[in-house]
Amino acid sequence: QVQLVESGGGLVQAGGSLRLSCAISGRARSTYAVGWFRQAPGKSRVFITGIHWNGQFTYYADSVKGRFAISRNNANNTVYLRMNSLKSEDTAVYYCAAGQTYRMDDVGGTPVYWGQGTQVTVSS
Repeated sequence: QVQLVESGGGLVQAGGSLRLSCAISGRARSTYAVGWFRQAPGKSRVFITGIHWNGQFTYYADSVKGRFAISRNNANNTVYLRMNSLKSEDTAVYYCAAGQTYRMDDVGGTPVYWGQGTQVTVSS
């Protein structure tokens, strides 16, 4: 069993930055790929980025490519999402998830474990 806890969400102005953290605990926690999803009001949850268990491979959806950066520190069991140049359309609840593959979309696979989410609101 693996547990994930997100933090770092909040209110930020358009053009600003935030860093989300995903703390991972539980058995074999450093061997899982981790991804970030987001769910905007009235919309489905969408996969935006993922990182291989050893950090060697990453994937970004077009909507965040060049603005967001995912990284992980297995020494402290944390995955980070640095978000720059934020836009109002980035407003959503952000979830981290753990699974077998760093691509957690139709090409990859469905994650096994989920965090509870953290709210990010970008004001224009």
